[in-house]
Amino acid sequence: MGARNVGAEPPKRVPARRPATLAVEVVRGGRLRAPGLAAWLQATAPRKARGAVAVALVSDARIRQLNARYRGKNSSTDVLSFAAEEPGFLGEVMIASGVARRQARQAGHPVQVELRVLALHGLLHLLGYDHERDDGRMARVERRLRRKGGLREGLIERGRR
Repeated sequence: MGARNVGAEPPKRVPARRPATLAVEVVRGGRLRAPGLAAWLQATAPRKARGAVAVALVSDARIRQLNARYRGKNSSTDVLSFAAEEPGFLGEVMIASGVARRQARQAGHPVQVELRVLALHGLLHLLGYDHERDDGRMARVERRLRRKGGLREGLIERGRR
């Protein structure tokens, strides 16, 4: 049996402090570059976004694997979000590089703009928004943040066409 310190007060639990800002790290997994994406997302994110986020630019094949494994859909998609359960780490946003390039061409804007659209959408999912179930709440927040960040259109509006 372990030793006990009878009469001593139990150690006080210090609650994990909520980080004061959003920290974004962009991880490249190929030739696609994302200059300024981290700074833009930090400046555009809602005030309640606190902690660290990793934005990974991955191949279409990798996003297809993840989409099949975690969503049961054997197809590529543009962005996936994986929330973390660690204090101070919100999670990861995975963006398919090839899909982002194609969507940028279709939308008539540079791929850097498309990466912003996708990163913002993914971040909102990490913050608990779900446009499939929230009666337009995520769409309203995304619209406001897009205006703040200088984007004309978002993923939710595009999906409605």
